[in-house]
Amino acid sequence: SNQDMMMKVVALMLVMQTITNGFTIKYFPTRIKTFLSASLEAILFDCDGVLADTERDGHRIAFNQAFKENGIDDEWDIERYGVLLEVGGGKERMTAHWNEVGWPDAILEEGRQDKVKSLHLQKTDIFMDMINKGSIPLRPGILRIVDDAIADGVKLACCSTSNDKAVSNLIKTLMGGERWSKFQIYAGDMVKAKKPAPDIYNMAVDQMGLDRSRCVIVEDTSIGLGAAKAAGIKCIVTKSAYADKEDFTGANMVVDNLDDGDVTLE
Repeated sequence: SNQDMMMKVVALMLVMQTITNGFTIKYFPTRIKTFLSASLEAILFDCDGVLADTERDGHRIAFNQAFKENGIDDEWDIERYGVLLEVGGGKERMTAHWNEVGWPDAILEEGRQDKVKSLHLQKTDIFMDMINKGSIPLRPGILRIVDDAIADGVKLACCSTSNDKAVSNLIKTLMGGERWSKFQIYAGDMVKAKKPAPDIYNMAVDQMGLDRSRCVIVEDTSIGLGAAKAAGIKCIVTKSAYADKEDFTGANMVVDNLDDGDVTLE
């Protein structure tokens, strides 16, 4: 009950900091417990690195496979891909890489844009096969937060620069059809300006009719955090594989994952 909860809060917690409009961060001596209050209206998740740690062991592998299948002598190692993640969007990432190191002989100059698009579609198919085979699991705490949100009537969305079909497939395959049906998906080329521009989050707020002061975004990169801040929405960062390269200044909270950070919906 609410009374029991209040007693626990009074008995067990020292409230160190309150962030307005629905966030209270309460510090245990050893770990953080976060309660997203009853006024929470929606949780907007990024996809890659947030729902599943897909970048290093998913998209990177799929890009390399697509290159190989197209006779492109290029392979993105873990370190190089970490650098390329500073560019939002897969097509944009390939373009930035080849603009820097030189374009492969297999891609003719006059057809570059079309070839990049077709490579990206092929990469997406390879990535979706990896998801369907179950080779990339959900991150800790995701299902718990999603189920709590559904039970409490909190709206859910996934806002990503990735291909919308890949995002939809990931959620449906890894979370099941019932949970998937509760998600609004805003992804890929639905907006022209990719993160750190706030456009994808602004689209979600507008189309879902949300009060941005009652929303929280879950991100894993400084680019995503930048998009959240530009949209004027509170942001929790869950660190992913490349987090050591990131600056999360300005995040409302930074945790290793939603379980270790003990993030709860109550």
